[in-house]
Amino acid sequence: MKKYEPEALVKVSRYQNYFPTLVPELQRNVYRRMKALIEEEKEYCDDGNYKHMAQILTSIALYEALQQYGKSEEEAYRIVSEEMWRFLNPSGMQKLAKLPFFLSLMKKIVPSGFKKGSGFGWRYTWHQDDPNDEFHFECNECIYAKILGKRNLMKLGAMCCHADVINYGSLPYTDFIRTKTLCQGGDVCDFRFVRHTTDAGDGWERTKSI
Repeated sequence: MKKYEPEALVKVSRYQNYFPTLVPELQRNVYRRMKALIEEEKEYCDDGNYKHMAQILTSIALYEALQQYGKSEEEAYRIVSEEMWRFLNPSGMQKLAKLPFFLSLMKKIVPSGFKKGSGFGWRYTWHQDDPNDEFHFECNECIYAKILGKRNLMKLGAMCCHADVINYGSLPYTDFIRTKTLCQGGDVCDFRFVRHTTDAGDGWERTKSI
């Protein structure tokens, strides 16, 4: 089983570039809080959830530690969200989306990847009857919503949801459509990808997803 240690989790989180810029005292406070969170959320600390928990636990600890260090709640949220989003690089997915068989590939690799990269606390609904130009599924249970919801930190969950918009919201020939998420008050997270024969701006309007 992968070791749930604060230092290791930070190194695989989306804060891995930002964290070394923090003063040592703040780093120690983040590690200390993460250690407590690991114990509190140990039911979710399995191999499948490792990368997800790295994002969740580091986000919580960093958000709280910044406030304890004198930042306002608004400033702490701004820093945490901007640093998470800054780490994202959608270019690889955009390149993949140029392939004519992109959705066929997604239909195979997404369920398999989610099964491998999701541990205790997740539940999905997959659809086998989509037409060739569409791929959709729902996330019915999500550990971001479960962990952050009980801590009244759903804004951090919505922050993580926005990472999907960054990664999928400007794919060539492909519209990413999501109208609701569990972290934003929805009953499910509804993911839908629709393929077009032309790129955005030439015959179709890109959806503003959440």
